[in-house]
Amino acid sequence: MELIGRDDQLDLLRRLLAEPRSHGSAVLVRGAPGIGKTALLAETAALAERLGHRVLRTSGVEAESDIPYAGLQLVLRPLAAGAAELATPHRQALDTALGLAGAGVPDVFLVGLAVLNLLADAAAVAPVLVLVDDVQWLDDATASVLAFVARRVGTEPVVIVGAARDGYRSRLSSDELTSVTLGPLTDGQAAEILADQAPDLRPTAHRRLLAEAAGNPLALTELSRSLGASADPYMSQLPLTERLEQAFTDRLETLPDITRSLLRIAALNDSPSLPEIYRATRLFTGATAGAPELDPAVRARLVHVVGGELRFGHPLMRSAIHQTTPTGVRHAAHAALAAVLWEHPDRQLRHRAAAADEPEETVAAALEEAAHRAARRGGIAAAVTALEQAAALSEDADRRVERLLRAADFAVELGRPETVTRLLDQALTGPLSRRQHATVVWLRGSFDEGLHSHASGANSLTALAEEIAAEDRALALRILWSAAQLCFWSDPGPEGRRTVLAAVERLELDELDPWRLAICAYAAPVDRGTFVLERARRVALKEGDDGRAYRMLSTASLLVGGFDLARAFSAAGAEPLRAQGRLGLLARTVGADAWSALVVGDLGAAIATTEESRRLARETSQTMMYALMTATAAKLAALRGEVDSALGLAEEAEEIGLPAGARPVLATASMARGLAALGTGRFEEAFGHFRRLHDPADPAFQVALRLTTVVDLVDAAVHCGRLELVLPVVAELEEIATVTSAPVLHADLRLVRALLAADEDADPLFADALRADLGAWPLIRARTHLAYGEWLRRRRRSVESRDHLRAARDMFDALGVIPWGERARRELRAAGETSRRRAPDARDQLTAHELQIVQLAADGLTNREIGQRLYLSHRTVSSHLHRIFPKLGVASRAELRTVVSALR
Repeated sequence: MELIGRDDQLDLLRRLLAEPRSHGSAVLVRGAPGIGKTALLAETAALAERLGHRVLRTSGVEAESDIPYAGLQLVLRPLAAGAAELATPHRQALDTALGLAGAGVPDVFLVGLAVLNLLADAAAVAPVLVLVDDVQWLDDATASVLAFVARRVGTEPVVIVGAARDGYRSRLSSDELTSVTLGPLTDGQAAEILADQAPDLRPTAHRRLLAEAAGNPLALTELSRSLGASADPYMSQLPLTERLEQAFTDRLETLPDITRSLLRIAALNDSPSLPEIYRATRLFTGATAGAPELDPAVRARLVHVVGGELRFGHPLMRSAIHQTTPTGVRHAAHAALAAVLWEHPDRQLRHRAAAADEPEETVAAALEEAAHRAARRGGIAAAVTALEQAAALSEDADRRVERLLRAADFAVELGRPETVTRLLDQALTGPLSRRQHATVVWLRGSFDEGLHSHASGANSLTALAEEIAAEDRALALRILWSAAQLCFWSDPGPEGRRTVLAAVERLELDELDPWRLAICAYAAPVDRGTFVLERARRVALKEGDDGRAYRMLSTASLLVGGFDLARAFSAAGAEPLRAQGRLGLLARTVGADAWSALVVGDLGAAIATTEESRRLARETSQTMMYALMTATAAKLAALRGEVDSALGLAEEAEEIGLPAGARPVLATASMARGLAALGTGRFEEAFGHFRRLHDPADPAFQVALRLTTVVDLVDAAVHCGRLELVLPVVAELEEIATVTSAPVLHADLRLVRALLAADEDADPLFADALRADLGAWPLIRARTHLAYGEWLRRRRRSVESRDHLRAARDMFDALGVIPWGERARRELRAAGETSRRRAPDARDQLTAHELQIVQLAADGLTNREIGQRLYLSHRTVSSHLHRIFPKLGVASRAELRTVVSALR
């Protein structure tokens, strides 16, 4: 059928396919069943082939939606030879995902990087078009890989075009994809199709059919064939999709019995293999089943044969068959399929399960084992489905609950709160042990950092952990870790924090155990700050650590004020997490480095790590972590003098964090607003923002993060005459400093004492602040020089002030803290010394992503190694560097190292 009325969509796809070879894109076509999505994809494929593109195809199949990487295998089949050229970790991950090897558990993102490189290498020969029909039925693993690739093809000659049915969840509907909606045809277009399909219709029937089809091309075709059936007075009251299914059903009833049986087997099979369908049908009916018996369905255009495979003319055909097959017949058909699939044990098992009409423990146990095999291949969605089926077939109530809880645990990993809730509700219908009940409560709070899920937050989780500690210590520890994290994201109050602390100490873990140190830091960053810092510096992790312990120690060190240590742990933890493709944990580990880099003043590193952590948090659906890193990006923009960007990012973060009461998000956003005001001389406004951070009644109050803002608060107060209001806060922080050895707090307080001192006492206090070892705290050193220079100039000691102001200017310029560098220049002019303008550097000329690539290239990494670290293809890295070199005025990596070294 000619593709009518789709000129706008075709024009868009033509433009994408005709883009320069260095540019890629991804499009998702959405629309109702039968609206023409498949026809549009077919036209796109024909156009691409005329333009010299290599076309790769796959399609979601409802029966295969729980088979991990089922859709991906079709995409990669033509590229199999190129897999040998992949880096070893990527080749192994891909082989494991596709069932060609059994080692390890490949993270979906590691598989995604392997696929990205395969496509990029193929596209170096000819542009590539990837067509994905029925996206809504893709297995989760394939959908995740394609979404990963779609976000990264901007600089590759790769175009991805998917088609999805309206009303279905799709992982390919992310912000990075261009969305195209196919609406109904106009009346004129619909009339043109109907005239072609049914030229002999009488005017009354013609008008009625146009009205019922509502501009849907498939409806115009199918309803015109079954117009007699549509005389049923109830037919026109059905939704269009159901009317189409009914039309297919009517045509099905006209077929011979054996042909209907063949189609029933085909609709239930999770493979289009004709030999399988014929064998199962013979067993199902006891009659001959082959090509002659299938031919009536082919002539009726319900199915077509491609090689040795059967394809339905439209997915609604499958739905129609499912709905009209009696339950007993369906069970018998599944049993027939199971009997002929002896060479495919996992598929055979799925059909055995579907054939069962009552609990059967042997099948349930086999499904449980299949779930763990799927999980080992990265097929977490398949594991959830298999475990839920196993639970339904369990003869023992306790095993049923255990399987449901394990399925819910996997669903948490997938980021599906609705599935978790459904599985836990099923578990609660039977008797639960104390440990199982604890697991249910804990899993319910596994999303959005638990902020929305626990009525009494950390307190209820701690009580839960203590209840089951003797029975299951490992579970108790995991629940306590959740409680401790809630102490960071919310505020249970001093008593709640002490309860968490007491509970973990009763577990009597080794003093150097990362779990113990992290829980202590999250629950009691002040009271246990020194304990955590001293022990963390002595931790020697086992060789081969998977990165989790480093991630816990990096955030633990951050919360107790050891930002240099936090950065060291982040760097160590990021390597194994990158290698394994565990991007969810990597987002948090890199985020700890970003926050720490900002505090110490390493803005070059902070630009790159903040952008990466924020991107990864969004990509791995970590909403609150994304909000926190957006607030961190706002703080970074404020330090860089990008006020509009800072305020916009702070607002975005607050929109996410405020409804949930996410204190770290609100605290960091308030810091960003305060720094933006402080950098532009709006001291009264800045004072208001920073004062919020020290008010326990304010939602921006966060016990640990407030310890990094005392200099900002006092600086604003000095310039707007509010010193009397900050004295109680400083006194409180001085008291806190007697409890914790947090280096950043002590460094800040040395400067604050000088700022608040009487004139006769300030000189030695400024000198004391500068004599301290501030090698790891360049931003504090620069601010100390600036404050001392300002103090000296205001006391008419201009000549003495110049050395300090000059040092402050040069340090701020080197750090990239632009507003404070300009402030030092103004003070120098007032002290009688002209000052050169700051020369722009790479941080001003490059995007955050480009800066990260430049830094890695300057460290000597090859394009392929950079791609492996940043989850990009090596050709994308090369393309970035090709654009970066002219921006920086360099012609080689040696010159690049010189440029980057100036930032460190």
